[in-house]
Amino acid sequence: MTNAVRFNVQSGVARITLASPPLNILTREMLRAIRLQCDNLVDDTELRAIVIDAEGKHFSAGADVGEHMPPTYRDLIPEFVETIQAIVSAPCPVIASVHGRCVGGGFEVALAADMVMAADNALFGQPEIALGVLAPAACVLLPLKCAPNVAAELLHTGTLIDANEAHRIGIVNHVVPATDLRSRTDALVSEITKHSAATLRIGKWMMNPDAERVSQHLVQAASRYVDDLMATEDAVEGLTAFLEKREPTWSHR
Repeated sequence: MTNAVRFNVQSGVARITLASPPLNILTREMLRAIRLQCDNLVDDTELRAIVIDAEGKHFSAGADVGEHMPPTYRDLIPEFVETIQAIVSAPCPVIASVHGRCVGGGFEVALAADMVMAADNALFGQPEIALGVLAPAACVLLPLKCAPNVAAELLHTGTLIDANEAHRIGIVNHVVPATDLRSRTDALVSEITKHSAATLRIGKWMMNPDAERVSQHLVQAASRYVDDLMATEDAVEGLTAFLEKREPTWSHR
């Protein structure tokens, strides 16, 4: 198990902490650790909340771009989507506690949560379009969190938005001073955990009637990414240009 993800369960609350600062880049190893930890929580009948937070200046700058390159992407993308599915299908409410940059795959992790507590210095966005690719999980989850036309603009422009704008469009529950993020997250968790774990489990299920359809859509999005998107010249060019620190030259093929 990697040391880049810390895990703790206490008093009915599980805390999953991204611990690879400063950017908490989500490697396949980290994704595997998150997935396994979520799976291990399924049978904990006293579990009432899961918190996903991060060490350092930023929540996460996303997945490892190097692992997006051929041939590794064929493993990375399905594994990433499986991790998002594990968060979405967690047996109790999941709260993402976000500060700093929460972009790319990091934003997708936050979108998989049921609630988001954001520091006032948080930035959100899906900049993958600038690399000639798209965020497969966000293409499914973002239109469920905000108006579809707003989701389309974020995904097709790569624009980053601040915490207040994320709150305005419905992605974030609360915006708090960065210095208060931990205490305000803990206060929200306390309001949840004073209730019955059994009731919270059933409530989580009842609030996600289309969970199976969403799961199928996530799998389909991963397949389109692997089989269609990465078959384009521009996807490889965009990712290569990023790694080489240059502007991409699009062939539009």
